[in-house]
Amino acid sequence: MPFRFHDDISTADVAFEAWGGTQEELFISSAAALLRTMAEAPEQVERRQELTIRLEHEELDLLLFSFLQELIFYKDARRLLLHADQVRIEERGGTFTLEAIVSGEEIDAVRHRPLVDVKAVTLHRFQVGYQGGVWKAAVVLDV
Repeated sequence: MPFRFHDDISTADVAFEAWGGTQEELFISSAAALLRTMAEAPEQVERRQELTIRLEHEELDLLLFSFLQELIFYKDARRLLLHADQVRIEERGGTFTLEAIVSGEEIDAVRHRPLVDVKAVTLHRFQVGYQGGVWKAAVVLDV
């Protein structure tokens, strides 16, 4: 599992650390942790609808922040739980661009067994870094 939850960082929120060998794997792992925060059975979220998310930012950490916020937006606006299936990140001229293929379906309380309603990603202790050949992120979610 390319993520783990931390109960000792925040008592009112949910915190996790995600990692991957590449920036793209880190973003996919972070999305998986977000989905697992919202649904007890994320494996039951079927890939019925596919969407493309395109974002850009000058900072990689804020690109991850925006990506996770976008997934929360789709949960709130369209009632969609989404898997990050493919992520492509490029850096050009000091700007990071992301194109992600995400897929999922509308929330089904019986199959997905919702856990908490994630309201937002916070900047509290939010960080992205590369160490020891691994990309890592620390994320705190407001629930």
